Amino acid sequence: MKTKVLFLLTFMLLMCISINAQRGVRIGYIDTEYILENVPEYQEATTQLESKAQKWKSEIDGRMGELEQKRAALSNEKALLTRELIEEREEDLFYEEKEIMDYQQKRFGPNGDLFIQKKQLMQPIQDQIFAAVQDVAAGRKYDFIFDKSADVVMLYSAKQYDLSEQILRAITRASKRNQLSTKAERKAAEEEELVPEINYELEERERVLQQKKDERESAIEKRRQEILAAREAKKKAAEERRQKILEERAQARQEKLDDRTVKTGDNTANVSEKESSETVKDTTSTDAPKTREQIIEENRQKKLADREARKKELEERKKRILAERQKALEDRQKKRDSLNNN
Repeated sequence: MKTKVLFLLTFMLLMCISINAQRGVRIGYIDTEYILENVPEYQEATTQLESKAQKWKSEIDGRMGELEQKRAALSNEKALLTRELIEEREEDLFYEEKEIMDYQQKRFGPNGDLFIQKKQLMQPIQDQIFAAVQDVAAGRKYDFIFDKSADVVMLYSAKQYDLSEQILRAITRASKRNQLSTKAERKAAEEEELVPEINYELEERERVLQQKKDERESAIEKRRQEILAAREAKKKAAEERRQKILEERAQARQEKLDDRTVKTGDNTANVSEKESSETVKDTTSTDAPKTREQIIEENRQKKLADREARKKELEERKKRILAERQKALEDRQKKRDSLNNN
């Protein structure tokens, strides 16, 4: 069925395009479900109908519950009843169940009360929708108007071609017009319902202008994004260069510090080598690399040791000089004594 409908619609579209090639085909669509959801009369009647359906369902459920209780009671009393009584009561239960099923079919069946009342409810509103569609199509010169909620498969539908709001306003105005009493009110309503004439050239010009505007805005946005991307790339490259320069400076500073530390250690080692070869051997035979703090501490200790060694050497020289002076005094005293004795 859907294939036939699609084929028919395609054929009609092709025919219409060939006939109205110069003017162009005007197509629109409506959503009947959306329109019905926004019609107050339909919503009120639907609520009443649902209330009736719920009442019928509750009644059927209550009767089915009573039937189940009767069956349970019969099952418990079978041992006390004769076969004839059991068959008689089972037959009564069967007819009662059939009666309930008939009542359910009467209310909810394909031709039941719910279906009939729903059809009666839908028919006037469907007539209003159809009349409003005819008026809009004739006034705005549409070639085709489809129903989005029908069997026609619409894979995509642009919002600008949706006429549901116009149809809904037309139905609302028609409903208000039916409720008006005075001639002035009817005339005002008729003037409100007038459909303006369509200027197709103006619409086409506006469409072209809007398309150019969208393309221009898209190009501007694309250019802006490219500028931002280039700016971010330059900023990132500059940051990388700055980081690299900082790392090279830090590395050069560390190398200079290491060279200075090594030179200081060599000088200290040369001084210590003159004093004690054992100390030099212990200093130069390190198994593991030392840290900068350890090297500085060792240099400080070596300077202190050198100072103590020089101080000790000066003390010994002083003692030696004093001893020599004392010996010279003693020699002069002996010579003086020997001359006095002679």
